[in-house]
Amino acid sequence: MKTRTILSFGLSAMLLGGTMVGCSASHTMLASAGTRDMTKAERKADDSARDARKQLAKGRTDKAVEAAEQAVAYAPQNGEHRALLGQVYLQAGRFTSASQALQDALTLDPANGKAALNLALAQTALGDWVSARKTLNDHSDQIAPADRGLALALAGDPATAVQILSVVARGPSANATTRQNLALALALDGKWKEAKSVASVDVSPALVDKRIMEWAAFARPKSASDQVAALLGVVPVADQGQPVQLALNDTNTQLAAVSPVAPADAFAPADSNAADQPEMKVAAAVEPAPQPKPEPQPAAVLASSGPAVSFAPRREIVQPIPVSGPKVQPVAVATRDVPKAMPKPASKPAELAKGNYYVQLGAFENAAVAQEKWQHMRRRVHTLAALTPMGMNAKVDGQQFYRLSVGGYARNDAVGLCDRVRASGGRCFVRTGAGEQVASWTREGVQLASR
Repeated sequence: MKTRTILSFGLSAMLLGGTMVGCSASHTMLASAGTRDMTKAERKADDSARDARKQLAKGRTDKAVEAAEQAVAYAPQNGEHRALLGQVYLQAGRFTSASQALQDALTLDPANGKAALNLALAQTALGDWVSARKTLNDHSDQIAPADRGLALALAGDPATAVQILSVVARGPSANATTRQNLALALALDGKWKEAKSVASVDVSPALVDKRIMEWAAFARPKSASDQVAALLGVVPVADQGQPVQLALNDTNTQLAAVSPVAPADAFAPADSNAADQPEMKVAAAVEPAPQPKPEPQPAAVLASSGPAVSFAPRREIVQPIPVSGPKVQPVAVATRDVPKAMPKPASKPAELAKGNYYVQLGAFENAAVAQEKWQHMRRRVHTLAALTPMGMNAKVDGQQFYRLSVGGYARNDAVGLCDRVRASGGRCFVRTGAGEQVASWTREGVQLASR
């Protein structure tokens, strides 16, 4: 998925304008009397933290990482510095390190809602949706409902996200950002008609269809980190975790003597508010720490080329269509008649009234990829096994797609079919016909070139 596909219509502002990613703006230098009481290490930690915010605001994530790590090394018991380090790691595409730093920050300051929200993002990017949802629920009182709703949608619970965001969207403080968050959550929940309706409130009719197509691509990530990376405008990098000497422990002492720091006086104090809305540059790769820290949760491979991510609540159980097979002969042992019970779903298409509604199953690079995906879908979703795949080429924003669908049904039947596909772990939405033809690979003798 291209990182900028989603950001082109402003989702980065939607996220970063609130508290989705950001360090606390409340941290400033203490009053002069308090400053005199600070230790030399604490003053250096604050200098490094200011430098990190300044570098992050300029998009220099490598320098921001170095400065934020120095801040934590000077003041390891400072939860705010650790939260900043987690944010910097997140912007650098180092999701494993971000998760570790933000967990440490919450250990020191459990009421830090921004750190909790960023931690949930990092956990989502690592494919640990269960932990991400737990983090969001445990800190629900410290996280704005609009941000928590969208984060839940990314963490695989779009249904709950829709409930939360629907309430916010009807409130007096609702704005275009709130409504677009709700529209995206509806799209991730497979409710495309409702998503389009909500999106059209603030988007011109000419752009609504384009946005829906972008969301359709966004809803099919190829790896666990794709959606978070796209929203933040970063590129995931190989990451073995934060340096082990920065890990939080009860006897953690200041490590300044071990890790020399470049003077921070060369940089003027930066406005801490600027770090709440950093420029979304593509992060440079960061050298992994030489001593990896074991992960308590299974980490997903960031550059995975595996199958599209299916959110946990709908993927855990595949529900085949109930089968009512022929009467079982009491003396039949290991009979090969058992598969004959499966053709029962073949009668389902005959029950679907004809019309001009189609169930779109995906939009792929070309027909060859669509054929590959169709074979996978029909094995997993029994409802599709007896149906004829349809397809058509579409051009969106200069890019060619091949839309895979089944259809030609009445609206209610198409909606019911889409519901069964979702119940079996698939993704789909219902739309009217747009010139579909029977997929070429279903014709005898036709073979598509592989990728």
